[in-house]
Amino acid sequence: MTEEELKAMQKAVRKAKRIATEKAGELHDLVEDRLPGAFEEIPAMAQATYDACKAWSEADAAFRAAETEMS
Repeated sequence: MTEEELKAMQKAVRKAKRIATEKAGELHDLVEDRLPGAFEEIPAMAQATYDACKAWSEADAAFRAAETEMS
């Protein structure tokens, strides 16, 4: 793996983390501001948050493995 590929992976990890953080913020806003009226939005928003966090976790693990390989 080249240094450029590793940097691209790191950039992807940062982007995935940003997206996961945004989804978590949206879920937080739902809980803080719109419940109980918007309770039907919980499953879809929770799933989107879970998916974003899982994508970040997988990207981070792949990056860490690649980083370790390069060492």
